[in-house]
Amino acid sequence: MTALRPEREDLSGGGGPPYESHGGAPDDDGGAGRRSGRHAGRREDPPTAPMPVITEEPGGPRGPQEPAGRRSPGSPVPPVPGGPGALLPSADEETMALRIPGPPPAGWQSPPIRASATPSAPPVTGTSPGGRAARRRAAKRRGGRHGGARETAEAAERPERARPSSPVAGRPLSRVEARRQARLRKPGPAVIASRVIGEAFITTGVLMLLFVTYQLWWTNVRAHAQAGNETHQLQDDWASGKRSPGVFTPGQGFAILHIPELDVVAPIAEGVSTSRVLDKGMVGHYGEAPLKTAMPGAKTGNFGLAAHRNTHGEPFRYINKLKPGDPVVVETQDTYFVYKVTSTLPVTPPSNTSVLDPVPRGSGFTKPGRYITLTTCTPEFTSKYRLIVWGKMVEERPRSEGKPDALIE
Repeated sequence: MTALRPEREDLSGGGGPPYESHGGAPDDDGGAGRRSGRHAGRREDPPTAPMPVITEEPGGPRGPQEPAGRRSPGSPVPPVPGGPGALLPSADEETMALRIPGPPPAGWQSPPIRASATPSAPPVTGTSPGGRAARRRAAKRRGGRHGGARETAEAAERPERARPSSPVAGRPLSRVEARRQARLRKPGPAVIASRVIGEAFITTGVLMLLFVTYQLWWTNVRAHAQAGNETHQLQDDWASGKRSPGVFTPGQGFAILHIPELDVVAPIAEGVSTSRVLDKGMVGHYGEAPLKTAMPGAKTGNFGLAAHRNTHGEPFRYINKLKPGDPVVVETQDTYFVYKVTSTLPVTPPSNTSVLDPVPRGSGFTKPGRYITLTTCTPEFTSKYRLIVWGKMVEERPRSEGKPDALIE
């Protein structure tokens, strides 16, 4: 409003207590002191006009009356409430005007200012004195500005390392707990049995692998070395004249077999003993009864030979690839005997010794002659059946005349 306001006057002539800001009459000196302390420093409100007192006369009209204590023009100004000479208003009078609080009594102390009801931030622990830079350095030492919260989260995510028997990690175990953990660590019978079986299987597998390696690789290496030494020894003896054709003892070498199509050069020894002849990479001659066959220099007969197809030098491994007309040469001290392949018997039982007859059965020969028979095991890596290859002599050439054409080509 823009209307003028008269100067403040107390309705009761200065006898009523003035109101404080935001409150009624104080209940005691302490309440007035708290309010005065709470609103200390605030600007005082300007005085307002006194409200008219409404009185009602019996039987008369009701209307506004002049408030008591209004001074007339020219009357002296009453003393200011709270000032020198002012009268203290009574505590039970009411007024709509604002009141100016009086001075606090002697010896009264203002209570501490209380915080508002707004929730405050939690107190910061571990604050380092020295300002913001010191607090930052302290936070870095703790692992960052939020190091405490990070460490708490990591501790919550870290798995529990303590055993059920030792709930507190790092605490020494008692005897009962130590025995219990020792029993838990001790393997049971089932675990021990499974370990033994597993180790047995592993050992068996390793031994089988070593055996296969020995059979397929090492026996060939050793047999090739032995057969090569025997071949060189025969050639040296023939050059020096130490050996002559005749009767040979079992295991004694007397000739060299050449199969040009298979690139085979192997010594021929008397007999078909596995340990003394065949396992050494040599070709054995059926020279003992009851499977005795003719020698290459005989006028008629069947020159029977045997050798390994697999392992121990395997000189007859690929004789199944020989075709009719392929040459087979037997070299002795003074003669080259040249044979031509005529036929092959892929499979026959080991008991079929008729393939070594002077006129081999199933070979296609019908009359006596000078034949050669090669025998080996089949299928590969087994000895269940025998593979037979037959040939017929086509040339006898003295060594003095040089090598035959089959060896030159």
